[in-house]
Amino acid sequence: MNAEELEKFKQLLTAYGQALRLQRMRERTIQTYCQYLWKAAKHFNRCPDDLSAEEIKGYFALMLSRYAPNTVNVQAASLIFLYRYVLNREVEWGKIIRQRSPKLLPDIPTREEVRHIINSVRKLRFRIFLLVVYSLGLRTTEGLKLEVGDVDASQHRVHIRDSKGGKDRYVVMPELTLQALRRFWTTHRHPRLLFPSPVFDAELSRRAGASMDASSVQAAFRATLLECRIHKRLTIRSLRHAYATHLLELGMDMRLIQDLMGHEDSKTTARYAHITKTCRDHTADRLQLLLEGFVLRWEDQP
Repeated sequence: MNAEELEKFKQLLTAYGQALRLQRMRERTIQTYCQYLWKAAKHFNRCPDDLSAEEIKGYFALMLSRYAPNTVNVQAASLIFLYRYVLNREVEWGKIIRQRSPKLLPDIPTREEVRHIINSVRKLRFRIFLLVVYSLGLRTTEGLKLEVGDVDASQHRVHIRDSKGGKDRYVVMPELTLQALRRFWTTHRHPRLLFPSPVFDAELSRRAGASMDASSVQAAFRATLLECRIHKRLTIRSLRHAYATHLLELGMDMRLIQDLMGHEDSKTTARYAHITKTCRDHTADRLQLLLEGFVLRWEDQP
């Protein structure tokens, strides 16, 4: 890309970011869209403001040979937004085939496997984090952002803030999770964060408020799966899937699980019914049964 095209693209990128924010897109979405716009500019080696329908079709044919359908769909959405909301132009987007991801059911660890995995994690901070993710049904980013003030011990609930879609929700907190969080907090005593980065030297890191790194948790989870010799295709997100599945097996009402997990569409929650036993009537003690028999290991340093 020559200097003239690069300057033209930078101006377009600024307008693009402003348009995304005016549409109230989340910051993470804005970053993703801008990255994909850069990818398109590098591919065409020019500012992508005058692409023909044939060029776009060829570009997405190449993307489909390299990336998963969901990735290609996000790339398409980033360019559609550019042409509709920034350039005020319509391209024949109907000729670009939007890819549908295969409807695959995720691998789900059993309750025994979850206990084994969590208790086998070597570092305490990762062990407690995975317990919280599982017992509250959280996404990884939701767990990492948890703050001391989000925990309502008297009501046994946690306030999940600014989650997917910019929504808040409350989740019920089992007693074991509350006691684990209290005890874990005494190992770092961060004034705000429940899972701060362990690399803080003093007041500078405390003021910065850096949370624990997601990649380090994921690496610890993968290493633990190998040690446990569990061959299912599991990720940290699998613990969230397990939360919903196990509560269904324990008889919790699907609508309540939908609220706890923050699903906007009941169909998203209903898919777990395909991988669990027939649901029974909900009773008040089901959430406590989720962690029944769970004895958390406290050895090793944070």
